[in-house]
Parts: sequence; C-alpha cells; structure tokens
Amino acid sequence: MKALITGASSGIGREFARYLAELGYDLIIASRRTDKLNELKDELNGVNVRVIRIDLSNEQDAYDLYEHLTQDGEEIDFLINNAGFGAYGKFTEVDLETELNLIHTNVSSLHILTKLYLKDMVKRGSGTILNVGSMAGFSAGPTFASYYASKNYVVRLTEAIHEELRRDGSKVNISALCPGPVNTSFNDVANVKFSVKGLDARFVARYAIDRALKGKMLIIPGFVMKATKFFEHFLSEKRLNKISYNVQSKKNGK
Repeated sequence: MKALITGASSGIGREFARYLAELGYDLIIASRRTDKLNELKDELNGVNVRVIRIDLSNEQDAYDLYEHLTQDGEEIDFLINNAGFGAYGKFTEVDLETELNLIHTNVSSLHILTKLYLKDMVKRGSGTILNVGSMAGFSAGPTFASYYASKNYVVRLTEAIHEELRRDGSKVNISALCPGPVNTSFNDVANVKFSVKGLDARFVARYAIDRALKGKMLIIPGFVMKATKFFEHFLSEKRLNKISYNVQSKKNGK
C-alpha cells in the first residue's frame, strides 16, 4: 500500500505520515520544505519513503506531481490533500498575491489532485482520499474571509463527490477532515492566535485516518467542535457571521 501526503513537513501532515507508516504504508511525502521532509524520512523505519519538493501555490506543480508519479508507476492507495495556509485580516487589507496563492494551494491544487487520483481509484475500484478542510468550511469568516471560503469549497466538493461515489456503489472512499484549532505552525503562518485551546495534532491525524478508512464523509475531531456544529443549525446566518467576526477579531491577540 502507498500513500501520498501533501504538506507533510509539519503539524498534522507529519502526524499523518507517522501513523500511516505504523499501518504499513509506503509513503510519498511532499512539501516545499525538503529539509523537514528528509528529517521525517530518517525517522520512519520499516517503510519506503520518497521525498518530493513541491509548491502547490503553483497549480502546474500539482499536474507535474501527478504526471511524474504516474510515469514512475507509483500507484496511490491513500491520498491526503493536507497542504494549505491562511491569511488573516480584513478583505480590503490582505495582500492580493497572498490570497491568490492561498486559493491556488487550498482550492485549485487540491481540486486537481483529487480529480486525477479519484479517476484512477474509481477505475481500479479501490482507494481513499482525505481532504483536509476545517470547521471554517461550515461558515463565513469575517477578517479571515479567503481562508474560510477556501475551506467551504473543500468541504462541499468532498461531500458532493462522496454522494456520487455512494450512488455508484463505488468502493472508493473520500472524506473531509474538519477540525477546529490544532496545535501546529498554521497559527504562525496566518499570523493569528487562537482564542480556544487547540487539539493535539497526533490525535487529530490518527482520528482522521481511522475514520477515513471506514468511509466517513465528514470527520470532526473533539466534542467541542461537534457540539459547535450542532448548535449552529439553530442560528441565522447573520447571527453566525456576527459571532464569527467576534471570534476572529481575537486571533490577532488584541
């Protein structure tokens, strides 16, 4: 069995790799930070690990990754689209180039890899895809607008594909991981501080993989986030946006 993990150099991505190695998967780990990937490779014993440098803010890198691995005869049994980042600030103030790189990474490259590998998996009748979304994927995010919008895309795309596969009686699984705050380097990249305690990345990764392999569509780790999603059904969009703004405004530490 073989797994491909994007954004594997740190945080949840690194924990995905560690757990899949424990489960006996050979790994292809991809990220911009090959130094961190090589450290991870040296740590993982008993499985084959291939390191690839990739920058998914460039959509062509997603195509090149697929084509390169396919030409090498690499058949992927488990794809984890984990690469992504956030950009904090009012929509009129966030740098446009940063937002476009966010969209390319969080949306376009994820879409490309999902499409290409899903077609292969459906053709052979097996495989699992885990798209890393967020609790942000269920609402709008004033002062974090582009990130929230990108994760809405990830969640809704995954849900739609899941239903198509179910209707077709396919044995291919696709899931969206939707955690709340997790203790990773995401906070530093997005330049935010979360107002609630984050979950442990190791716990989130293992929880997600176990449920993805069972075909779970939406994976929400932690009781607090499950309860949050439940109670959101009883509030209007306008009210949710006000709450979201108040929560987001605390992330810059002011």
